[in-house]
Formats: sequence, C-alpha cells, structure tokens
Amino acid sequence: MNWEQLLSLKRYGDTHKRLRKEQDETRLGFEVDYDRIIFSSAFRSLQDKTQVIPLSETDFVHTRLTHSLEVSVVGRSLGRRAGKKLLEKHPHLSEVHGYRFNDFGAIVAAASLAHDIGNPPFGHSGEKAIGEYFKTGKGAKYQSVLSEKEYQDIIDFEGNANGFKLLTESRAGVDGGLRLSYATLGAFMKYPKESLPKKPTKHIADKKFGFFQSEKESFQAIAEELGLLHTRSGEDWSFARHPLTYLVEAADDICYTIIDFEDGINLGLISEDFALEYLIKLVKDSINTKKYNALAYKEDRLSYLRALAINTLITDAINIFLENETALLDGSFAESLMDQSSYKAQIKDIISLSVQKIYQSQEVIEKEIAGYKIISDILEVYTTALVRTKEGKASNYDTLMLRTLPEFYCQTEVSHYTILLNTCCYVASLSDSAAVHIHNKIMGKQL
Repeated sequence: MNWEQLLSLKRYGDTHKRLRKEQDETRLGFEVDYDRIIFSSAFRSLQDKTQVIPLSETDFVHTRLTHSLEVSVVGRSLGRRAGKKLLEKHPHLSEVHGYRFNDFGAIVAAASLAHDIGNPPFGHSGEKAIGEYFKTGKGAKYQSVLSEKEYQDIIDFEGNANGFKLLTESRAGVDGGLRLSYATLGAFMKYPKESLPKKPTKHIADKKFGFFQSEKESFQAIAEELGLLHTRSGEDWSFARHPLTYLVEAADDICYTIIDFEDGINLGLISEDFALEYLIKLVKDSINTKKYNALAYKEDRLSYLRALAINTLITDAINIFLENETALLDGSFAESLMDQSSYKAQIKDIISLSVQKIYQSQEVIEKEIAGYKIISDILEVYTTALVRTKEGKASNYDTLMLRTLPEFYCQTEVSHYTILLNTCCYVASLSDSAAVHIHNKIMGKQL
C-alpha cells in the first residue's frame, strides 16, 4: 500500500480526482468529514448511549458521545505526530502532493469521532442482545430464509459494520450517506472483512467484521480506491487495514483504559489508592510530585494523573507506529499498537481491575439484563409486524406497530434479509432512554 492512495480525498459519486494541493486550507476535505459526522443525527444519539454504566444517574460518567469526543482528541494528537514524522520520511507527499501533518490528524480525528456511531443502546451487551434474539431467541426461525452470511451478519450483529452502513448508506435523495472522504472511511474500518469466515486468523483485522452483505459492493469500491491489499482469495472478501486505523484503535484503547478506570474511581467502585498505585507506573517519569501533592480534591488529582497517563501512551503508540511503518503498509502487522506497548503489563493490570470492579459490578450486570429483555421484546414486535406484512398476514396490531416506525424502516417489498437487518439497525439507532420508552409502550406500561 502507498500513502498517496491511502490519503485519498475522493468521496462517493466523485467523477474527478480531488487533489490535496487544490484544497481550500480554511475548509480542508478531511475536516469537512469531522463536521458532517458531528452534525449527524446518529452521532447526536450517542449522548444517551452507554459507555460503561447503562442508564447511569450520575452526570460525570461518560456516555458514548463524551467518549467519542475524547477519542477524537487523542486521535488527532496521534495523527498529527505520526504525520509530522511521515512527511519528514516521505517529503514528496508534501512537496509534490501538498499534504500537511494536520491532514493525518484530521483523518484520524474524524474516524475516531465516528468509531462508535453504529453501537446499539446498553453498551456491548446491546450487540450481544440483538445477536442472541436471532441465534437462540424467537428470531432463530428466520435462519431458513437467509443465506449463511446474511444470517451470520445478524447473529453476530456488529456495531462497526452498522457504523459503516450509517456513514455510507444511500437513501432517497441522499446518495452515499454522509459522503465522507475515502481516507476517513478507510481509517474507520477496523475489521475490513465480511462476517464469514469467523476469526480465520489471529490477525487483529480478523477479530470481528466490518461490513454487512448489504454494503459489500460499496466496501470493495472504497478498499480498492485506497489500494488496500486483498488478504483472502475466492468468495470471502477481506482486506488489509488502512495503517491509520491502528491510530484510531490506539486512541480508543488509550481512552477506555484510562478514562473508564477514572470513572470507576469517581463512582466509588475503585479506591483512589488504586489510582496512584496503578497510574504511577505510567507517569513516574513525568509527574511533578509537588504539583500533585498540592491538589486538594480527588477529581483534580485524578485529572492530573489521567492527562499524564494519556500523554505517555500517546508517545508510546507513535513510536510503535513509526517503527513498524513497513509492516503496516504491507498488511503484516498483526496486533494492535497497544499490544506491543512498553506499558502492556500496566495496561493489563488496569483493565483487569476495571473488569472486576466496573464492568462486572452488580449495577452494570443488572442493567445489562434489563437491556437484553428490552431489545429482545422490541425486535420481536417489529420483526413480526414487518415479516407478516411482507407475507400478507399482518394483524391490526402489526399495522399499528408499523405506524410507530420511521418511514425508512417500514419497507416490506424487499428481501427478508433487508427487513431483518433494517430492524436491527433501527434498534441499534435508539438511545438507552428511547429504547426504555418504546419498551414501556409495547408492554402497556405507558400511554
């Protein structure tokens, strides 16, 4: 792969090449991507979607929206620092094509901003709840009307694939979704493969999947424009990652490792003593002890340690990225950047404590259980109504329920796969509170 192609400014529907040196420096194409994402309704819904604690009543706990904004800030720093070094190494990118180090920052920031845009309500348990409904719940009956890959798409419903669908899906009068640059879409695609075969190798790009069957053709077009390498032959499509994807992933890894840990301490789930014990290993070379000891309040002490820890991990990630540029470009770099971190042991310790004290806390488990029930019930009502309507068997109740669906999701003169996938995507679009509200109405608890 080569950087000239990987930094493509092309957008869906373009008939002519967009040249970097012809860009308006006050409104750079990669920065337009960021704006389009932040003004989208899908991004706004993240303000009421779970990051760690579902339906939290505490206002300082992170939501998907605040998490995504923070990841984009870290991603911007990673991209700019990497871009500065890459342009020094490959001066023709700047001298001939006009690229600037800020371009790399803008691409990574935009992709980072969108990285969770396809996630359903109630955190990762929401993805599992959608899949379980079709795998072991009442939705299993639909397996017979789907191809193997179509069925895999929904039993392993994937927020990353749904995110790609949201960003690129054409609707009546809206061709190409948000029409982001292909460079940003490439950086967004963490798992550039379809749902089968499942985890064919231990390469990080094969861990999950990144597009549904419905977006297969558009995914291929973007991958080929960017020059992403094919990693599998035959009917099973997969590609090497865009190198900047590793920086998007690192930004996410850094934020959830450090900031989820901070949330756990602020919630009282983890003792502040652990913050100093665990984070000091990351910041011992940069901490100003006098300044730290002068901070009277827990929140200020945590903020100081968090900022230093994030900066330490950013520097470490950039070093790994630059040292492995060749492997990143030929698709052979098989781990995340943080998997090769000098601080891998410390990161592992922090995540292990977070799993024990936060992710598996009684509060989280109880709300995830409620989320499973809510999502399953909503899927049952809407899939039944849509499929019965397609088959000419709709009841009056089915007809009433369809009137509560947004028009786009009411299509029934399409395949079973399209109906079922659209319903999954509708449920995934709901905020935590909206899902609870709809469920209460379905259950007759709210008029």
